[in-house]
Amino acid sequence: MRIVTISAVSAMALGATILAAQSQQPATKTNPFARPAQRPARAAAQQPAATQSAANRMVVYKSPTCGCCGNWVTHARNAGFQVDVHDVADVSEIKRTAGVPTDAQSCHTTQVGGYFVEGHVPVDDIRRMLAERPAIRGIAAPGMPAGSPGMEVPGGRRDAYQVIAVRRDGTTFVWASH
Repeated sequence: MRIVTISAVSAMALGATILAAQSQQPATKTNPFARPAQRPARAAAQQPAATQSAANRMVVYKSPTCGCCGNWVTHARNAGFQVDVHDVADVSEIKRTAGVPTDAQSCHTTQVGGYFVEGHVPVDDIRRMLAERPAIRGIAAPGMPAGSPGMEVPGGRRDAYQVIAVRRDGTTFVWASH
């Protein structure tokens, strides 16, 4: 075993060099749910084509074995959204990063237009959010309501459910009732 000793002055110089290098490194972890700078709301039809394309792109985080999540992805694609799917073993970290309250959680979490969409939210509610651009974190259909998109059941049973909006401070309000 070799012991290396350095003087206090050398140690301070080394520490200063390391701190300087660390302060110049860019952050390596980005938040996929970070909101872009707030712009005045415009209807989707009035937005430039590039903005419409970005608003139609979704990233879905789901379990690889969840069939209802796959059904919801099909619902979104059939409605014209471009959907990138990420199968992950544990979606809880994605939900935490997005700011989805525990009582609003469902099986999959989606990022679209700087917002989260949690669970089996109908695409019309998503389109409304993207058109209005409210100052919220996102919208959620808590739980897994029967008859919601992706949760269709034999016989056509439909449970009444609400889609809630989550404000930036974590409080919620009803976005839509189904």
